[in-house]
Amino acid sequence: MTINQVGISDLALYVPDPLIDLETLLQHRSQDDPRLERRLRRAMETTGQRSIRYPQPWEDNATLSAQAAHNLLQRSNGATLSGMRYLAVGTETGVDHSKPVAAYVEGMLQSAGVQIPESISTFQVQHACAGGTISMLSVSALLQVCGRREESGMVICSDIARYQSHTTAEITQGAGAVAMLIQPEPQLIELDLQTQGYSSRDVDDFFRPLGSVTAKVKGGYSVQCYNEAFENAFLDHCNRVGGAPDEILRKTDIFALHVPFYKMAITALHRLVSRHIEMSAGEFDGFMRQRGFLQGIDAATRIGNIYSGAAYASLLFSLADRYREFGEDIVGKRVLIGSYGSGNTMTVVGGRVATGAPAIIESWDLDAIWDNERSLPFEDYETWMRAPYPADQYRTLLDGISVPRQRYYLGDIRDDGYREYRFNP
Repeated sequence: MTINQVGISDLALYVPDPLIDLETLLQHRSQDDPRLERRLRRAMETTGQRSIRYPQPWEDNATLSAQAAHNLLQRSNGATLSGMRYLAVGTETGVDHSKPVAAYVEGMLQSAGVQIPESISTFQVQHACAGGTISMLSVSALLQVCGRREESGMVICSDIARYQSHTTAEITQGAGAVAMLIQPEPQLIELDLQTQGYSSRDVDDFFRPLGSVTAKVKGGYSVQCYNEAFENAFLDHCNRVGGAPDEILRKTDIFALHVPFYKMAITALHRLVSRHIEMSAGEFDGFMRQRGFLQGIDAATRIGNIYSGAAYASLLFSLADRYREFGEDIVGKRVLIGSYGSGNTMTVVGGRVATGAPAIIESWDLDAIWDNERSLPFEDYETWMRAPYPADQYRTLLDGISVPRQRYYLGDIRDDGYREYRFNP
């Protein structure tokens, strides 16, 4: 059977509850080293970031992934589960050098009574912040070539962004996961798998050496690499579409870009647009406003960088904003996803808002993301910054902690290093 359309039928974002606002972080870091105050203040102004969401002691990247998947599947019907063939996780925050996060997620969901079939393929993709996009495109292509309309896949883009404390990079940390349901004849976004634009180079703009829990980043160079890769991948996309760059930009109604920090996404889009369309600063502001671009990336100022999920959190909030603006007329709007992975790769993917999108967007409760945020004592943030902990220390840390209901958590780390996960019903 021939399948012409494959894409995203639904999205779910999970963000851990704890929050630290950057003013609080600045005060504490400046007390340790007064010289940091000016540098951190300037970094906050340059990035546009306001706060960081970070994991609880009992959360890691596998639990974030499982929570996003659980939230997504709660809105799905039984046919989605029975037809599931793929469970993929795109991440650069693995929890084991051998076992993929996807396998842990499968086990956690099953332990919670979610009927995930065992006749599925589970795998993990790593390429910095682009692993989720590569997973999404891989699962989409596999579903299309199989040609069975009843089959589906779930892709999870999940990460925890960690940097060295007492540095300007610290303010761009974050944590979260986006789960997406991939299906033939999708309800939300129809992806164009024939016109993907690519760019790839071997660069050292950002990396995390083996054994390190914090990433190393060359800030200015990484911005340069992002911008150049975005331009090259976009032109490759235009070539495959057979359209002029200015025409494709003007016809795009929703841009969903990777958002390492708020102002970087604005700069990247401005650079791309200004190279192909002559417009003033005011006209560019109007260009963004007409497409709800700022509304789509504003959430990143409060959550932080969630790496592989950043572009899809942007897509989620952009769709919600455009639906408030257009209602049912959101159907058919053109979408352009720009997904960057340091090291590096860039993928530009086109798509259209599907006919079922209004009902899907109506089912979202994005306000819950803000309702659940909690400012905790600074020591709680420092506890996270000192992680990970040896098994015996982790058990001590976990004593007396109450895990909320309907949450997945890391129950124990065995003496041999194996991680055991549980669900609090």
